[in-house]
Amino acid sequence: MRKTTTQKIPAIGEGKRGDQAYLGYLLRQANTAYRARMEKALADIDITPPQFSVLTMLAAYPGLSNADLARLSLLTPQTVSVIVNNLEKSGALSRRPHAVHGRIQHLDITDEGKALLQSCKQRVNQVERELASHLHPDEAAVVRRWLIAIALDTGPAAD
Repeated sequence: MRKTTTQKIPAIGEGKRGDQAYLGYLLRQANTAYRARMEKALADIDITPPQFSVLTMLAAYPGLSNADLARLSLLTPQTVSVIVNNLEKSGALSRRPHAVHGRIQHLDITDEGKALLQSCKQRVNQVERELASHLHPDEAAVVRRWLIAIALDTGPAAD
């Protein structure tokens, strides 16, 4: 019979889940917590965070293709395809053919999609306010610039 030892798993904010953690781990930990808050905020209107992202990007950049939408939404093309099909069935978006390329379709958010997005934004804005509640506006601006700089970094590890 093998002896097992039970080691206490540190709580969030302790040990390798806190000050001793890699920044990348902390980013993922924070993203997981944020995603859970988003899922909870959007659950009553039957929208997922990826669907919200797709609607947001289509409202901001009308006429995107599936491939462009996948890149902007940080989702796989396969995931975007499923989301687009479901949102089209619900009437939240429409497709129109590309003027030159027959296989490419442009996507547009419909009036119904805009109303749905507005409902989503009310919930998401509350999550965002809670997220920033412990930061001074200047600190929030620093965090935004830092996160953007990380995304822009194309050093050797990003290749």
